Amino acid sequence: MHWQNGNVIVVGNRGGTNIGGAFARALPRLGYAPRLLEMQEAMRAPMIVRRFNWWLRGRRPTRLREFSHNVVRACENARPLCVITTGIAPLNADALEALERAQVPTFNYLTDDPWNRSQYAPWFLRALPQYQIVWTTRRANMDDLIGLGCREVRYLPFGYDPELHFPEESDAHIEPASDIFFAGGADAARIPVMAALVRAGFELALYGDYWGRYSETRRAYRGYASPDVVRRAVRSTKICLCLVRRANRDGHVMRSYEIPAMRGCMLTEDTAEHRELFGAEGKAVIYFRTNQEMIEKAGWLLAHPDERARLAQTAHKLIANGKHTYQDRLATMLEGLPRGGLAYNTDGNELEYAQV
Repeated sequence: MHWQNGNVIVVGNRGGTNIGGAFARALPRLGYAPRLLEMQEAMRAPMIVRRFNWWLRGRRPTRLREFSHNVVRACENARPLCVITTGIAPLNADALEALERAQVPTFNYLTDDPWNRSQYAPWFLRALPQYQIVWTTRRANMDDLIGLGCREVRYLPFGYDPELHFPEESDAHIEPASDIFFAGGADAARIPVMAALVRAGFELALYGDYWGRYSETRRAYRGYASPDVVRRAVRSTKICLCLVRRANRDGHVMRSYEIPAMRGCMLTEDTAEHRELFGAEGKAVIYFRTNQEMIEKAGWLLAHPDERARLAQTAHKLIANGKHTYQDRLATMLEGLPRGGLAYNTDGNELEYAQV
């Protein structure tokens, strides 16, 4: 038998680079017993019903009330030390109030900006002030969260999952070579950026949703990028482009950590948070502010392979040695919680509740 430091319920999704799954994998290494409640269950409904609720009822998950009730019931049964939800989680204000009455701490790891017009959900804004702590990945919305009535707001940046994001060493099944790699959705604001690179003659490798819809980017589109595909693509490219979402008020993004963890050479959008992370220009990454500056610096990087290797190695050491994993993020969130929990035997079966 061994003792866990407690049961932690995570509300998120598994698979790919979903942070909920990363948290569930990291919790046992901190001595906690995780239970992941998948948010996609709240969306389950016929497509026409999902679309009606999403577009006409303020991005509302069809089964929001039922899912929220199930989370409360799971807490009654499992007696967790806390509940951690990720992003715009389908947990309504009533459920959060019930958890507070049951003295279950609730944390939200706010990975999106809820005032982004594409994410705006009135039901979620009503729920946010009920969390004990909102951990936001962007400084730009901290004052808004305080103004909304959130009782405690703390900045906690993205991180990376070392089980998914590491340098690819194998030459097997390597992705086709490219000058510049980018993985992410084809947002409207990103199309002119990629079109400028295409016109400048760079060989692009674009992974993610919707790039094939646009004539400017169709030829560079290489499909969906699972974590193993991303690792192979980073290995086979010369430059990794790191863009933020301005509509999301991003100062950095998940790729800000994932790319250097995979030892990619980064051409990075210039933001205060990126400079706080990577330091001055040329220390670990190269920055740009305009499309023209991006094109000029990409050309310089292509002409200097030794400098690309130095930058990639420096950024990798900075991130890999800097306590930036999702385990590190969880350790910050869970600091100060009481050490109470469940007893487990060596095969992971729950035995009893106990204070340790």
